[in-house]
Amino acid sequence: REDLWVREGKILNPEKLFFDEKGSADIQLDCKDSIIAPGFIDVQINGGFGVDFSLATDDFKSGIDLVSQKILSHGVTSFCPTLVTSPPSVYHQVLPQISIRNGGAHGAGILGAHLEGPFISKEKKGAHPEHCLRTFKEGAFQDLLATYGSLDCVRIVTLAPEMKRSSEVIRELTKRGICVSLGHSVANLSQAEEAVQHGATFITHLFNAMLPFHHRDPGIVPAGRRVFYGMISDGIHTNPAALRIAHRAHPKGLVLVTDAIAGMGLAPGRHTLGQQVVEIDGLNTYIAGTKTLSGSVATMDTCVRHFQEATGCSVETALEAASLHPAQLLGIEHKKGTLNYDSDADFLMLNDGLYVQATYIAGEEVWRQDALGM
Repeated sequence: REDLWVREGKILNPEKLFFDEKGSADIQLDCKDSIIAPGFIDVQINGGFGVDFSLATDDFKSGIDLVSQKILSHGVTSFCPTLVTSPPSVYHQVLPQISIRNGGAHGAGILGAHLEGPFISKEKKGAHPEHCLRTFKEGAFQDLLATYGSLDCVRIVTLAPEMKRSSEVIRELTKRGICVSLGHSVANLSQAEEAVQHGATFITHLFNAMLPFHHRDPGIVPAGRRVFYGMISDGIHTNPAALRIAHRAHPKGLVLVTDAIAGMGLAPGRHTLGQQVVEIDGLNTYIAGTKTLSGSVATMDTCVRHFQEATGCSVETALEAASLHPAQLLGIEHKKGTLNYDSDADFLMLNDGLYVQATYIAGEEVWRQDALGM
């Protein structure tokens, strides 16, 4: 109901302007009853618009630039490009081409890579190619380094905590400020809890690619206050009732992720996900010739709307699951994910149906719904 003041890319405390500087606004914008919300942060996105982050190409940079430009219309202002299980040669070629950068008119900001695999369970590999999966050998952390080549731009690593020697890997990654996520796993509750004690803070797409819930051993569940969990709220990967259960059990830990693949934004048909061919049929995506789900083609704003509808939560709660919670997960909530004073002026204008009308990064308009689409 009030004004949002922005200067030099940050959200400004107007008291300073009024009382210390006796200033006023240079530009005023009437937001016409829009909701203003922090920009969305997608911590698990495998590609989109024909671009697959797990394919090593010489023009990888132009692909990542295209995706970061196109997701502005979904309200995403920063993201973690995600690589699914791949051969070491792919990591060695792709990771040096990912650089952490601020968003702007060129596209959403890049917060660092999310490496989902290859240290995951064969039984719960989902859409990950089995021949590329790995276990930890002696000198487990050195093994991980050799596989990835470098951790310079890595923000999140998803691994299966039941693997031998995973504890030392979790400790080493955490020490370097890298978020460890548990996923694609057959871990039981005590293995998951032990991983959390060693520093794991996230669960990759809760309910997908893990053991089904059992009342005597619930498997990987958000244990304790410090654990966040991703949910693919596309109406396909998670039944609305499961979304409701998770949300009621631990609302502050829920992080919406798209898990989007190259086929997002494209017509149905055959596309890729790393080493695999996938088929898209409506919002369903399967590994070609199977009924194994493989990522999603839902956009982040679609996931927010579906989440709000499925759980009946407040608009604020739905928006925070795509902004505040991922920022807290990555430890950047002092800069992103809120509209607090001094935070980055990455924000959205949405209508009452939670459709994105305009996207701003550092206080600059980077995308607007054209007049016809309003």
